[in-house]
Amino acid sequence: MRLDMSNQPMKILFLCTGNSARSILAEYLIRRVAPGRFQSFSAGSKPLGTVNPFAKKVLQDLYKIDASDARSKSMDELKTTEFDFVVTVCDNAKESCPAWPGQPLMAHWSSDDPAGVEGTDEEKTRAFRNVASQINRRIELFTSLPLEKMERMKLQAAMSDIGKK
Repeated sequence: MRLDMSNQPMKILFLCTGNSARSILAEYLIRRVAPGRFQSFSAGSKPLGTVNPFAKKVLQDLYKIDASDARSKSMDELKTTEFDFVVTVCDNAKESCPAWPGQPLMAHWSSDDPAGVEGTDEEKTRAFRNVASQINRRIELFTSLPLEKMERMKLQAAMSDIGKK
C-alpha cells in the first residue's frame, strides 16, 4: 500500500448502503478537514440514486461546503480503483463490502442513519447535524494520525478504534 510516497493524494472511499447521506457527508467533510491530502469518494451497495437534501443543507449551512455536485452512485463504478483506505459508515455496507484491489486499509465507523428520522424538518436537520458532527470528529481523529509514518497494523488498529469512539 502506498501512503503518500509520490506526493499524490491518498485515495479514500466511504461506503454506505444508499450513498445518500452518511457516505456523502464523509466524502465532503474529509475534503474540508484535510484539503489536498486525500482524493475522496463515496458509493453505495444499493445506491438510492439521489443525495438527501438534508445532507447537502447541513454541509452548506454548518460547514460552508458546496456539495451541489454530489452524486449517489454504486460501488460497482469504483470496483477497479485502488484505494488506500475504505471506510464503511453503516452496518449494512460493512456486511456487503467487497474485496478491493490494492489491499486498502479498512475500517468501520458506523453512524445512525439520519435519513431514517421522521418528524419535522427541524428534527431531520438536527439528526443530520448530529451525524455530520460525529463523522467530522472521526475524520479529524483519522487525519491527525501520522499516516505516512505508521506501521500498517498499528494504523489499521487506530482506524478501527476511531469507529468505536
